[in-house]
Amino acid sequence: MKYPDMDRIYRTIPLEAIPWNMDNPPAALVDLVESRRVLPCKAADLGCGAGNYAIWLSRRGFGVTGIDSSPTAIAIATKKAAQEGVGCRFIVADLLGDLHELRGETFGFAYDWELLHHIFPKDRERYFRNVSTLLEPGGKYFSVCFSEDDPQFGGSGRFRETRIGTRLYFSSEPEIRDLLSPHFFIRDLKTIEITAKSGTHIAIYAFAERR
Repeated sequence: MKYPDMDRIYRTIPLEAIPWNMDNPPAALVDLVESRRVLPCKAADLGCGAGNYAIWLSRRGFGVTGIDSSPTAIAIATKKAAQEGVGCRFIVADLLGDLHELRGETFGFAYDWELLHHIFPKDRERYFRNVSTLLEPGGKYFSVCFSEDDPQFGGSGRFRETRIGTRLYFSSEPEIRDLLSPHFFIRDLKTIEITAKSGTHIAIYAFAERR
């Protein structure tokens, strides 16, 4: 099963038509910051896309590095941050690769928003291992991905197709717990509702600390 060409999506589809590209940060991320469960620190935005959330975090005192596999998305994010006078850094890297682009750098906070459902089960253990490697001991990790109970995109089956040709994998809470547990202390794992361009989604919320 092959992954779609994400760079082609950013090259050929206007940002406003890309389902996951949202200008404003999600409420769950805002709450983590405003409640001070996550304090300003070096942070990694995993699958940062056009950089909207990285820029928001940077304005709140975080030193943010955005990471994405799409050179086009990284170019867009870099330009936007420069135009807004925000000191984010953006790097092209494969989050399923060896992350040599980061030269062993670590972070106090890493998060992915609506990224994990783009990663197929065969690669998820490697992904979580990489996230753990990116975090310093005790570093915090936050993730939200679509739940198997979500009614969108056909509403049945773990694998579902989207209108722009991506294939998503819908998870369960036990599945996410099993993936996190070898590397993290799980502080919060629950099912929530989130708002996206396609409507309301049922999603799995995970907040954890690196062991």
